[in-house]
Amino acid sequence: MKILFVHQNFPGQFPHLAPALAARGHQVMAMTDEKNQRPPPVQVVKYASPPETKVAGLGRTYAEMAERGWLAARGARALRDRHGYAPDLIVGHSGWGETLFLREIWPEAKLLVYAELMYRTRGQDVGFDSEFSPGTDEGRVSTIARSAHLIQGLVQADAGLAPTRYQADSFPPELRRKLTVIHDGIDTGIVRPNPEATLTLPGGRTLRAGDEVLSYVSRSLEPYRGFHVFMRALPAVLAARPQAQVVLVGGDGVSYGAKPKDAETWKARMLAEVGDRLDLSRVHFLGRVPYPTYLSPLQVARAHCYLTYPFVLSWSLTEAMAAGKLIVASDTEPVRELIRDGENGRLVGFFDREALEAALIRGLAGDPDAARLGEAARRTIVEGYDLKRVCLPRLVAWVENFGNV
Repeated sequence: MKILFVHQNFPGQFPHLAPALAARGHQVMAMTDEKNQRPPPVQVVKYASPPETKVAGLGRTYAEMAERGWLAARGARALRDRHGYAPDLIVGHSGWGETLFLREIWPEAKLLVYAELMYRTRGQDVGFDSEFSPGTDEGRVSTIARSAHLIQGLVQADAGLAPTRYQADSFPPELRRKLTVIHDGIDTGIVRPNPEATLTLPGGRTLRAGDEVLSYVSRSLEPYRGFHVFMRALPAVLAARPQAQVVLVGGDGVSYGAKPKDAETWKARMLAEVGDRLDLSRVHFLGRVPYPTYLSPLQVARAHCYLTYPFVLSWSLTEAMAAGKLIVASDTEPVRELIRDGENGRLVGFFDREALEAALIRGLAGDPDAARLGEAARRTIVEGYDLKRVCLPRLVAWVENFGNV
């Protein structure tokens, strides 16, 4: 088949699937935003980056997504008209609008979309954290408006793919029927326990596996991933464990939600709140780091903390589990799909700071169940989310199935 991947930040969720299909003899190409500099695993073509939209109000998100979709369609039209290219199958992420108009360029192609999450007005992130996300009428209306391109993208598609049941179930039943749940997959040969792991901090100190280290990872340090809850728990944790070191990986920007109103970043906001009660010589902010450096805290840590609103599940949780860590996580719906309290990790209420403090202190002190829980966490990933044995074969079969229809 001729298979075209479409993703503004390619390879995005497809770093393994695209080359795996190419290795099986398919003609695989990808289309991406001209500003994307990530190394591609297959041949890429680029479309023009959309300008900043001048549309305000409820139509802003759809205007942005439709503009990107039109620019992607123009790039597709150039492929068709100048080079005679016509894919049998298009695999695209529906989250940025890129797939919206591709059917008009290639009406005969099968269209598969990666359906990451459907925004909902209740039972998800909206109104979950009243401190930063109050469930107002305005907020709910805005959420509905931001969903238009996601609905349109899946309605147009022949089928969709979601990485977890929770994320698939965020879509309404009439659209949920189009979705297949297959996780992106974790390479458990690379992400694994490493008793020889070390992490050298910016100041020169080297942490080693077995040291009293607490890790926290998020693409951005922000409330959606419980950064404020974690920071508020640290004073008690560090006071109880005077030898503990805390390593945080994540950028200072915002990936989800909004910037703080009273500070430049959420990191600055939380340090202003609790910084005077912390021994900051033991709290290490690494920022965003290369992948090998990112893995080091997961392998070195004695305990790993993962907190999230009811929202998209982070790869960092599955990778910390694959590393065999003692996981202390929020008792929220997306987490419960992987973690069972007392079986392969510890769950605490997202807003229960005392329970979080107690679980982290116990983990750092040497939870007698840590080895059992860590081994069970890794087994969960190896048996159900392993890239090479479980997920990639299923993903390849799912794609190829549409070439046989």
